[in-house]
Amino acid sequence: MPGPAVHLPPETIETPRLVLRASDPAMSRELLAFVARNQAHFAPWDPPTPEGFFTMRGQRERLLKSRRAFVIGDAFRYWLSLRDEPVRIVGQAHVFAVSRGAFHSAMLGYQLDQQLQGRGLMHEALQALVATMFADPVRLHRLQAAHLPENLKSAAVLERLGFRAEGLAKHYLYINGQWRDHVINALLNPEFGGAPPV
Repeated sequence: MPGPAVHLPPETIETPRLVLRASDPAMSRELLAFVARNQAHFAPWDPPTPEGFFTMRGQRERLLKSRRAFVIGDAFRYWLSLRDEPVRIVGQAHVFAVSRGAFHSAMLGYQLDQQLQGRGLMHEALQALVATMFADPVRLHRLQAAHLPENLKSAAVLERLGFRAEGLAKHYLYINGQWRDHVINALLNPEFGGAPPV
């Protein structure tokens, strides 16, 4: 008996200034460069990294894990590059915890190189990604994103995309040595009508 259908998005998404690419182990060196140069920048906002994270092997394993999740439809992680520098990784956008059935929802996470903030690049990337996740063949009903209350940049990115704050999740994630509250935001697919497919 066949298993449930897997509805996969394209492996590459292009915008006017960016290329979003699905994980490939060949990206290991560029990914390590990205996380290393942004280590201090991301630390206040992200959970602790596992041992070996800042190594080629650690990033290769991360890419392989992301690749496996992509092909079975559990999560869709894209790495961002500028169109005029297609090899250099400058960010990521991650749709994860994809849940079908009565939910048809997923979580959204994202990061952008510290040097490129303030140019609207993350808005551009997420606008294209949301459109992809809400259209066929993925066709999600809802995307949810969380941010620390003091992360006003992230809040502004989500608000500009149409996300609406739904409430405060207490002790949501362990970050910087303590359990931290997060603002929960959601965006609904306006084209998702009727009951989800079974």
